[in-house]
Amino acid sequence: MTVYTKEVVTTISYMIGVRKDILETHFAECSELLGKLYADRSATVIRYLCKLRTTLMQKFKKTDTAMHYDLKNLHTLEWYDHDNIKQLEKWGFTIIQANYRSEKYMTDLTKLINENIDKCSHLFYDWVNWDYIRDLFYIPKYQRPQVLRDEFAKYMANIEHYPFQMFIHWTPEDRGNIIYTDRKFLKLVYEQHGDIFSDYTKYRDADDETRNNIYEFIDDSAKTAIAVDCENSNPFKLYSVLKGLNQDELAKIEKITLYDDPNTTAGWDWLSKFTQIPTEHIEIERVSDRKSLVDVRMTASVVTDFYRDGITSFIIVSSDSDFWGLIESLPNAQFLVMYEYEKCGSAIKEALSQHGIYYCAIDDFCSAGTEEMKKAVLFAELEKHFPTLIGQNPMELTQQIYEATRVTATKKEMENFCNRYVRNLKLKVVQDKFVIEIQR
Repeated sequence: MTVYTKEVVTTISYMIGVRKDILETHFAECSELLGKLYADRSATVIRYLCKLRTTLMQKFKKTDTAMHYDLKNLHTLEWYDHDNIKQLEKWGFTIIQANYRSEKYMTDLTKLINENIDKCSHLFYDWVNWDYIRDLFYIPKYQRPQVLRDEFAKYMANIEHYPFQMFIHWTPEDRGNIIYTDRKFLKLVYEQHGDIFSDYTKYRDADDETRNNIYEFIDDSAKTAIAVDCENSNPFKLYSVLKGLNQDELAKIEKITLYDDPNTTAGWDWLSKFTQIPTEHIEIERVSDRKSLVDVRMTASVVTDFYRDGITSFIIVSSDSDFWGLIESLPNAQFLVMYEYEKCGSAIKEALSQHGIYYCAIDDFCSAGTEEMKKAVLFAELEKHFPTLIGQNPMELTQQIYEATRVTATKKEMENFCNRYVRNLKLKVVQDKFVIEIQR
């Protein structure tokens, strides 16, 4: 069964003000993320303001009557969250005003949301189009009276089509729960902007059966190691596996050994910085430019690990059929193979099945969380260009960086990286010396 992620919709749900008990029920698998959101002031400011705006829309006339005839205010009306109002006031936001009516409060709350929404951009991965997320909160030209009146009328006429009846700035459609999964949400939001979100690896994750098979393999082993053929693997996809698996299970793995050729991506140099598993990176020089010795060295080292170090089980990460010779050379060892769809043929998978060796695709693991490692690699490559920045075109430079690091990305992702980081490089003076700084 296909598993879809809920990280993006968890964040959206928190920001628009969905009730806490609903958050913790519907997004239980994202409890760690919810904890971070609870502690994030920028996200919580938007959450409280959105809750107030939604309540004001739902109780607009009732609120206006109470303020006009009973001299009430938001903080004295029972249908508003008084604790949220107090907290916003403590943080320096003026919410309660004297002699106000509902319409003026609607304008004020919208103004505050518009002014503070960009502070939440850090809550989303760079591959998510921030403009599309921002548009769910930001109402342009709200000072014109008819703009907010139209939003109010649209909301009240279609309240069942808003997520958990919380107001967002969008064209309402009968699409069910749009914040059910990241897949559904991203597809719809991009469609509403005449765009398509097509990278399924960002929201699709490996199923429980795949994970449990990996855990069982590790648990049934006396000692387990991971051996990686770097020529035939992608460092970012492998990181998505390591990040997506249970860390307590991964802690049982003795080591990761990367068998690398000098001509592969620099991403392998960074993998050890993003995992707690002891990692050894072995670069094997070529005797001939046309022949790599990675397969030979990997076979010899795995055999040594088995006979000398007592490692009984190996997770082989490679899509090359050459590793079959390694498996045959150790009939008493246990193997699990991780491959990539586009690089692995059916013959080797059939051979693995015939010998009862479990295999799975590293492509099946969600790639959304690999952005931190990708950015580290991209930033390191960008820094190499600092001495020769003068005269370079920002977008052309960005394309060079992606090509050099072999980070796969859409044109839009590269544009986002260029606009957010390359175009915003800063020149600073540190200890009487000019330095260039990336605005992270």
